[in-house]
Formats: sequence, C-alpha cells, structure tokens
Amino acid sequence: MRRYIAARLLQALGVVVFVTTLTFVVVHLAPGDPVATMLASPNVTEAVRNEWRAAYGLDKPIAEQYVLWVSNVLHGRLGFSITLRRPVAEVLAVALPRTLLLTGLALLLSFAIGIGVGLLQAERPRGARDRWLGRVLLVLYSVPDFWLALLALLLFAYRLRWFPVGGITDDVTYNYLSRGGQLVDRVKHLVLPVITLALLSSAGIARFQRAALLAVLPSDWMRTAVAKGLSWRTAVRRHAFRNALLPTITLFGLSLPVFASGAIFIEKVFVWPGMGLLTVNAIAARDYQLVTAGVLVMSVIVVAGALLADLAVAYADPRVRLG
Repeated sequence: MRRYIAARLLQALGVVVFVTTLTFVVVHLAPGDPVATMLASPNVTEAVRNEWRAAYGLDKPIAEQYVLWVSNVLHGRLGFSITLRRPVAEVLAVALPRTLLLTGLALLLSFAIGIGVGLLQAERPRGARDRWLGRVLLVLYSVPDFWLALLALLLFAYRLRWFPVGGITDDVTYNYLSRGGQLVDRVKHLVLPVITLALLSSAGIARFQRAALLAVLPSDWMRTAVAKGLSWRTAVRRHAFRNALLPTITLFGLSLPVFASGAIFIEKVFVWPGMGLLTVNAIAARDYQLVTAGVLVMSVIVVAGALLADLAVAYADPRVRLG
C-alpha cells in the first residue's frame, strides 16, 4: 500500500508540474501582457509601461520568470495579482471555497441522480422506462454547458422570476436580513448553478451506472438470489447494485476534471464569484500570476481526487490488492 501511494503521489506531482508549466508558457506566449491591458490608455507612454514591466519582472526572459515563479511557489508565495492589486493567495482563499461549495453540491447531486436513474433503467433493460429515460439522458448529454445554463437563466430567473439572476447573495438586502434570511438568500442563489451543473453530468453517470449493472446481472449469484425467492427488483437493488457501484467510485474521482471545467462556464453565466469566473477574468486581463496559481490549485485538487478514488476502490473491493 505504501509503495502504491508513493508511486501515485509521484505521478500526481508530475501531472501538476506538467499542467502548470504548460499553462505558464502558454499565457506568457499569448499576445499582450497585464501591463498593456491595465494601462491601455493612450495617455500612458510606452516608457511608463516598460517601468511597470520592470517592476513586476515581466521584462525578463520567460525561462528566468519561470524559475523565479517556481522558487516562490516552493516558499509558499503564489505571487501578486496586478489587476486586483492583492496577493494571489488572498484572492484564491476567497474564491476557492465558493467553487468547492458549488462543485461539491453539484457532484453529490449528479451522482445521486445518475445512480438512481441508472438503477431504474437496469431493472427493466430495453423496456419502455429504459428507452424513455435513455432519450432524456441523450438530450442532456448532448446539450452544451453554456446553452443549458443560459436557458435555465432565461426561464427561471428572467421569465418566471423564481430565482435570482446571478451572484452569490443579494447585494442590496443581504446585510439587512436575519441569519435565517441570509441562509435562504444564499440557497436561492445556489439552486440554478448547482442543478444546471448536476444535470449536465448526471446523464453520463446514469449511462455508466446502467452499463455497470447490466454487466453483473447475468452472474450466477443473481440467478441464485432469484431462485431463493427474491423478486427481480429486490435482487437487483440488494445484490447487483452493490457490486456495480465499484466502477462508479472510480468515476467519482475522475469526474473532478469535468466539474472543474464545467464550473468555468456555469460561474461565468451565473456570475458566481468562484475560481471559474476568476480564471476567465484573469485570462482576459493577462494576469499571469493569478492564472497560473489558479491552475496549480485546481490541478492539485483533481489529482488528489483521483488518488482518493483509487484508494476507495481498493478499500471497498477486497479483490483489489495494491503492491
């Protein structure tokens, strides 16, 4: 077990280094820089811009900038956001919990929906319920992230006015509400982005769970359970379902990159002030330090989730042995 964990940690470190290095190079090679974006006024001379670049070390070769950035990260310093005029660590400390709240709730909800729907389909494969649910899942799986988010925003926020248009709280009334009222306000702002993100991912999870169940239904122990007097539905839910959950545990860890990428579109549409919206704005402003640090944090979370999923499978299935 220790050798396995050590090997996986080494692989995870390699993935994080590769992703962050690639991000660092790409954002620096892209046209423009944060100083040119921030000081775009024609009244600002090029000499002033060059002074700013020298002050932030942007006039150095990209290799030297990368070595300096790695050294700072190893010493616990993530840099300074030029556009927000704040240390990057402070900015991420505010945005990261909001994204984890959004993606965490959406992840749990999507797996609850996906596993439940997959179970309903597998109970009567190729039946009427299986076919109709399959059609609905196909539509959800084919819909682009931003399109479904915009549709939900247009229908439930603008047309029906059931939920707020966007943001994390109501800027006008939140501070004057009671604690219970503040909680209700936060929940209202969470509903649309969480449900939208969950529906987009639940379709693939349901298809995966259905396939996993269909793979174990022909097993001898299923026929034995039915022969002992259990109904088919009871045998599926009591015996087949448990055995078909193991691949889903792995899928849980592998779904983190999907949720990390999907949260970018969802946060942008619903103006949710998390890592996704922060990253999009930082890319537009060419804020190198903020973009690279954001990718570093999210890549660490993704590889940690994949490692925990592998360990959970090994713990749940005694047939798995880790060398």
